[in-house]
Amino acid sequence: MMELVAIGTIRSPYTTPDDAPRQGWLNDVESEIEVYPAYAEGLEDLEGCDRLVVLYWLDRADRSLLRATPPGQTRSRGVFSTRSPHRPNPIALSVVDLLAIKGTTLRVQGLEALDGSPLLDLKPSLPLIEIPGKSRR
Repeated sequence: MMELVAIGTIRSPYTTPDDAPRQGWLNDVESEIEVYPAYAEGLEDLEGCDRLVVLYWLDRADRSLLRATPPGQTRSRGVFSTRSPHRPNPIALSVVDLLAIKGTTLRVQGLEALDGSPLLDLKPSLPLIEIPGKSRR
């Protein structure tokens, strides 16, 4: 059995999927990430980071879909070959700019999450590790 626990909540201006941009990094909208007090100690030393990887739960996604039609395409594909938010385990990943930390609230830029989305994890963004080089194909 697997158990995920939310460590916080995302506060953004986006209340419906139609409000949110497809890619958050394409705009300069600011959002806040509220980390629950029980996880405050985990924020220590984060002020040295300028970019974060934010993992959050797409709690309004349709988890029953196994096929999706990507934007600009006419043919549906297996959901695991797409970036669709509608999938069996709707975990989202965004890389954001960290603008400020005040207590357990992080102000970020470039996040496309809906307001109230459950926060699963935060990590420093390390481009040399995340994009290690050529594909092995």
